[in-house]
Amino acid sequence: MTQDQDVRLSQFVEDFASTMVTAGVPRMPARVFSALMVSESGRLTAAELSERLQVSAAAVSGAIQYLETVHLVRRTREPGSRRDQYVVEHDVWYRVTMDQDALLGRWVEQLDTGMALVGRDSEVGARLAETQEFFSFLREEMTHLIERWEQRKRLRSTAS
Repeated sequence: MTQDQDVRLSQFVEDFASTMVTAGVPRMPARVFSALMVSESGRLTAAELSERLQVSAAAVSGAIQYLETVHLVRRTREPGSRRDQYVVEHDVWYRVTMDQDALLGRWVEQLDTGMALVGRDSEVGARLAETQEFFSFLREEMTHLIERWEQRKRLRSTAS
């Protein structure tokens, strides 16, 4: 890779991270995730991330903890190695979306409990019902989107 390409790639990492920050991801985890996304293998050690991003190992460690918690990165270790590697999978967004579907399901159930407590005919009950209906709608649509995505992937793989 030329020096110019390296500079542009570093700028992409920062720009993509800024977009993630706008969506609510803390800055350092967003930078670490972006750096992993553009690494050739999709995996880097803490030292490699620290060097690429020009940040401390402690900053990388905190970012990795966050990214593991939200299932954007997983930790692995090569056999015989003492160094952890942090991996971003090709299907990371698919898996995160599936996690969100499960979370929406739990919220729908919890909203039933809330409506039973306050009464469905109250102002609070109406607000909870609207929220529950929206989450249920999202889950239904998510199912259709996932099916369409899987179909698209199958078509893409047969075309290759």
